Amino acid sequence: MSLELNQHLGKQLRARRSSLGLTQTQVARAINVTFQQIQKYEKGTNGVSSSRLLQLANFLKVPIKYFFEEFKDFQNLDTQTKSENSLEAFVSKLSEVEKEKLLFYIITIRIKFFTL
Repeated sequence: MSLELNQHLGKQLRARRSSLGLTQTQVARAINVTFQQIQKYEKGTNGVSSSRLLQLANFLKVPIKYFFEEFKDFQNLDTQTKSENSLEAFVSKLSEVEKEKLLFYIITIRIKFFTL
């Protein structure tokens, strides 16, 4: 899997660099490596360390997750977190007594709000 991941990261790097009209040399200078190292990253020959990935993301003005998007094993945690943190998920975990108390509290606040 690491070879596949390196190749995927490399494709993403090349795509972003090209879309910004940057050369490998320009990117290399920005993160203090040789242009040959950028070539190796783009081919997937060498893996990109986490600190280099952060440098690349900052220089190319993309979030780090950009490099992982569309990779077969990538799970978008933003979507997962939103669904896990939804109101429905919260309420579904409450007992019936807790749900009744919550409903009473909401109604009480609504009555107070509308009587002001």
